[in-house]
Amino acid sequence: MTGLSAPGFPEAEVRRRARLGAAAAFPDPDAYGQVLLGAAPAAPADTIDAMRIVPPVLMPQRLSRLLDLGREPTYRDVELDTVVGGFPSRLPVYLSALGSTRAASGDLGLAVALAAGRAGVPMVIGENVVPTHGYRPDGGAHDGVLLARLRAYAESAPEGVGGVVVQQSTEDADAEVWNLAYSDPAATTLLADGRLAFELKVGQGAKPGLGGMSVLPRTEGAEIAGQYLIDDLFGPDRPEVLRSSSPGTFTEEILRQQIRLMYNNFPRARIWVKLPPGRDIAAATAVAWAAGADAVTVDGAEGGSGWSPFASLDHVGLPLAECLRRIGRPQGCLLVSGRMWAGPRAVKALALGATAVGLGRAALIAADEDRDHGVGRLLDCLRLELRLILSALGKYRPAALDESDVWLPCDFSEPKERSG
Repeated sequence: MTGLSAPGFPEAEVRRRARLGAAAAFPDPDAYGQVLLGAAPAAPADTIDAMRIVPPVLMPQRLSRLLDLGREPTYRDVELDTVVGGFPSRLPVYLSALGSTRAASGDLGLAVALAAGRAGVPMVIGENVVPTHGYRPDGGAHDGVLLARLRAYAESAPEGVGGVVVQQSTEDADAEVWNLAYSDPAATTLLADGRLAFELKVGQGAKPGLGGMSVLPRTEGAEIAGQYLIDDLFGPDRPEVLRSSSPGTFTEEILRQQIRLMYNNFPRARIWVKLPPGRDIAAATAVAWAAGADAVTVDGAEGGSGWSPFASLDHVGLPLAECLRRIGRPQGCLLVSGRMWAGPRAVKALALGATAVGLGRAALIAADEDRDHGVGRLLDCLRLELRLILSALGKYRPAALDESDVWLPCDFSEPKERSG
């Protein structure tokens, strides 16, 4: 382990899953016969955690499954494969964008890429990786961070499932990241069978309205000072500087034209758009879908980050539950992220309209616990929980979930777009 920590996130529970896998969905078997179990009420972290999953008594979909199988269905009969942003996926899950920050740039980022590939779920490579770390540094002798992750995923993924999504921000565009990836031999296999996508980053949950940030040694900061805002705010005696990227400027027309331009320039790639949890999230998602985006990712204010100011983390952006309320019934593939790590939270998001949920901090923590098997075990536990909960609801595919499966402590029935 590297000493990676995630304050305010259920780190201990994620690490337990990374060690035990699916068994972590249950109490310790040594306690069987000695401990009487029941709900352990705790203060919910947010509105989604406060929701309850509510199975019905009468289950017509279970009857349909019974007739299909010729026997009583069990949780093993739940089918979790789905389509995520145009990619066949073995789970309604994707690995969220891991960008250029130190936590994701080394062995952990590669471990996550390998695990995502083996699991057959899509993976997003985040912004600022190429401008910060280079595409092929050392005169082209070695793969940079982006290429290393892409190659690791492509070599470990089963044929025909999953996909790699390359995110681009303003500085990435200056470095022509999408052009480099689109034409690179390392992406040939993925491109040939439709498993490469490009994601336009409009914003993120941890710092809506701001660009990506990281902390760099002074020497590295000086090297990229012409591309980024470099701020010497930690003091003259400190060896680090703050690197900030541009947030970019978007209107409805700019967003629409950017998506169309992506289709024109990269006709063989899928098109994703990542949006921050802004007050006009319903309007922004509608524009993206109408312009033809294969997926729109909404990162709730609960979303994680490798570096962000406290003011943004604690006070800026809509919670994921409110984003889902304002969007209402999605007009296309909606992907969501923000404190995702366990089956119950994922099921609630799926019931409220999401097609799939993104793992960010949870994946990095699991990889930190066990480089080779941690993320795979985390996904094994998530897979079992999804099957148990869907079966309890009398439903056997994620797409069958709807708002009736969740009891809401507030009214989500009539989403209203606020002006401004």
